[in-house]
Amino acid sequence: MKKEENQYTVKFIGHIRSDFSEKFGIPRQSGLVDELRAAVVLQPEYRDPAAFRGIEGFSHLWLVWQFSQAVRSGWSPTVRPPRLGGNTRMGVFATRSPFRPNAIGLSCVRLVELRQDPELGPVLIVAGADLLDGTPILDIKPYLPHADCRPEATGGFAAPLVEKALAVECEETLLQRLPAEKRAALLAVLAQDPRPAYQDDPGRIYGFGFTGFEVKFTVEDGILTVRDIAAQ
Repeated sequence: MKKEENQYTVKFIGHIRSDFSEKFGIPRQSGLVDELRAAVVLQPEYRDPAAFRGIEGFSHLWLVWQFSQAVRSGWSPTVRPPRLGGNTRMGVFATRSPFRPNAIGLSCVRLVELRQDPELGPVLIVAGADLLDGTPILDIKPYLPHADCRPEATGGFAAPLVEKALAVECEETLLQRLPAEKRAALLAVLAQDPRPAYQDDPGRIYGFGFTGFEVKFTVEDGILTVRDIAAQ
């Protein structure tokens, strides 16, 4: 087999517009924070309304996308999942690590609406996306409950841990700095505990960008306290 026969070029069909300007703070998986809203904006050549005919009959969609900040020339057969403390190595194909032979991600999102924008054409508004703002979208496929849902499936080392969401304390004056429609989403993101599993320093101030603001917080004894919300 010729070397070029092992290669296939894909095109970005669009990009996502989300509230996250950096990787830190993004939920660990899609669907964990339904309050989050994002928009899938297509490239001009894919803005034909006919390409979306019938999509509104599906409640959820699969987004196939590129880990655009994790593209590398080489790859490693093992990675260190944060879920296991960042020290234990597991096979890359047994993880959802962004550092893969092909930097491709997969997210299941809820379809909120198909919006017809006068300039951007068809725009998908979705809930629960775990994507960085500007992430390239490779494809969109409908989620099929009868085929995609497997209640008997096991989750290996990534199975949900028995843990409670963090209690979040945020002064109302700080929260009011955010647009009203973004406040519930931020509180839900914080309750999921954005910190890596191996970090537990009560004296450390963490921060991440969210919808144009820098959110800073500390965590101690199961309580996350928002220290500041400032425009970036």
